[in-house]
Amino acid sequence: MSEVVLHLMRHGAPQLPGLLLGHFDVPSEAHGVEQCVRRARTLEFERVVTSDLSRARAPGAIIAAERKVEHHADARWRELYFGEWEGADPATLPPEPLGAFWDDPDRHPPPRGERWGELCGRVEDALRTLTAPTLVVTHAGAMRAALAALCGLDARQCWAVDLPYAAVLSLRVWPGPQMSGQMTALLP
Repeated sequence: MSEVVLHLMRHGAPQLPGLLLGHFDVPSEAHGVEQCVRRARTLEFERVVTSDLSRARAPGAIIAAERKVEHHADARWRELYFGEWEGADPATLPPEPLGAFWDDPDRHPPPRGERWGELCGRVEDALRTLTAPTLVVTHAGAMRAALAALCGLDARQCWAVDLPYAAVLSLRVWPGPQMSGQMTALLP
């Protein structure tokens, strides 16, 4: 099968920045939505897929309407679920469990939260459905999980990738059993 162009865009700045939002449904600031819309104008794609959370879904819907392309919300593109840490300021969490999580998110997930491997699994499942040039408006964790699936990066390598709000990673993806990708980045 031939390659598919995939653009991964992080949502704009949320109304509650600096917190572990995870599945907490907090919308983006108006300027963050506009930043995503402007950034999308430079990209070529035939459809828009977003996380079902409003901070990703809202700019994706505007982008799709402006381009007159299909828009589909998909919960597999949600951020990592932080469990008991949902909505918390990392500075207020106990440093040892938080450090263990950042060091090895599979062995030390947030209390009652999602493991890194679970996030990677659902994102990889979502990636397998892409068959046309697509813009995915999502979250930093899901973007990093896509890098793990497509480029073979481990958690430490993925988490070292800086993804500011409205950042775009553009990849050429070769679908199939051994799905792979090649990346370029467009940062604000």
